[in-house]
Amino acid sequence: MMDITKIRNHEIDRIELDESVEIDATYWKDSKIKNLEPVTIKGNIHLEEERLLLEGTVSGTMTLLDDISLEEISYPFSFELEEEIEEKNDFPEKELDIVEILWQNIVLEVPLKLTEVEDFSKYQGDGWKLVHEDELQAKNNPFSELANMLGEE
Repeated sequence: MMDITKIRNHEIDRIELDESVEIDATYWKDSKIKNLEPVTIKGNIHLEEERLLLEGTVSGTMTLLDDISLEEISYPFSFELEEEIEEKNDFPEKELDIVEILWQNIVLEVPLKLTEVEDFSKYQGDGWKLVHEDELQAKNNPFSELANMLGEE
C-alpha cells in the first residue's frame, strides 16, 4: 500500500517507484502460472489533468509448465505499464494498492504455448510420435496430393 495523500493534495508532483512487489499465490493459483517471483516495478505515480496515472517498467520471472515435457520452466517477462488509476475526485482512498493493477497486466504476459523441447524423438509411443511442424510438412503429407489437385502447391 502506498500513501497517495500528498500527490492528491498537490503537495508533490509524483511518487517515484523502485519496488519489489510480492503477488499473493491466491492470484495465480488457478492459472497456468506455477510460481511467481516478486515483481519489480520502476516508474512513478503522478497526476495529469486531474487523472492519477501509474507508469513504469514491470519485470519478473514466472514458472510455467512446458507444454510438451511438462517440466517447470522459468519464464522472464518485462513490459511497459501505463495505467490510469481513477479520476482524482472519484478516488477517496488515501492509500493505493497496485497489486491488482500489476496482476491484470502480468496475466497478459503468460504465453499461450511454451516449450524448450528441441529433440522430439523421445516423445513417442505405440503408433504415434511427436514431430516438429517443419518435419510434418517435409514428409509425404496425405493432404499434399489434394493440394496438388486443386493447384495449391
